[in-house]
Amino acid sequence: MSDYLIKALAFGGQVRAYALRTTDTVSEAQVRHQTWPTASAALGRAMTAGVMLGAALKGEEKTTIKIEGRGPIGVILVDSNAKGEVRGYVTNPQTHFDLNQFGKLDVRRAVGTEGTLTVVKDLGMRDQFSGQVPIVSGELGEDFTYYLVSSEQVPSSVGVGVLVNPDYSILAAGGFLVQLLPGTDEETITEIETRLNNISPISTLIQNGLSPEDILYEILGEENVKILDRMDVSFNCPCSRERLENAIISLGEQEIQEMIDEDGKADAECHFCNETYHFTKDDLTQLKDQAKH
Repeated sequence: MSDYLIKALAFGGQVRAYALRTTDTVSEAQVRHQTWPTASAALGRAMTAGVMLGAALKGEEKTTIKIEGRGPIGVILVDSNAKGEVRGYVTNPQTHFDLNQFGKLDVRRAVGTEGTLTVVKDLGMRDQFSGQVPIVSGELGEDFTYYLVSSEQVPSSVGVGVLVNPDYSILAAGGFLVQLLPGTDEETITEIETRLNNISPISTLIQNGLSPEDILYEILGEENVKILDRMDVSFNCPCSRERLENAIISLGEQEIQEMIDEDGKADAECHFCNETYHFTKDDLTQLKDQAKH
């Protein structure tokens, strides 16, 4: 099964819901950044939530998520857009701890609980929306729930999960988002709460082979769900050699000459995808010539 997200309405349009599988997407991030299990779980959960926040956008709009919990993992940064594309990294990818008292990866300990979750939406035309909330859990699902409720004023439930194999590869990853729209009746709210309290962990559902559609049926009842749209999900980084060349040119002649004099070359690395671009002395000389014009 490939990674994708399902958008749906439920209970006669009273409820908006997303569910998605991100196993391959998180796997690519794990391989690129060589994350250890606890860091993989934290980054994977953040990226999964990022895809769902991005899915609510339109066109070329995009969102950036910054999680600063002051834990040993450092900052988590995730970019996503309205097309199901996401990228992300953590400051300290080789972060890992023993399982917590529930036998799960100790994401809370890695992330920390003393900081903030910030979401910046780039809506184009220099129009940006920024919301920030304190981290309330460090497990991230609850933190994104709190963000949506307090910053966007939408009663929500976010579930995100990642299972990691003994060899550090990703076994399963995915998530769901359920939001109550204005006027949702008490009976519907009670039924959803009951179902959420009894559902298996989202990563277990993915591991057991449930599709995003199946997950929504588990949470909301198949008879109550109307599927609206399906969107592919993937790890995608728009960095390129050309972009970095333009960045070097923008430094100006003098600074490029200093690079040539000091090192005779330059290496630039993208934090998001770990791709490294090498520039020889000849490359830098050409870029310096372009900076003159």
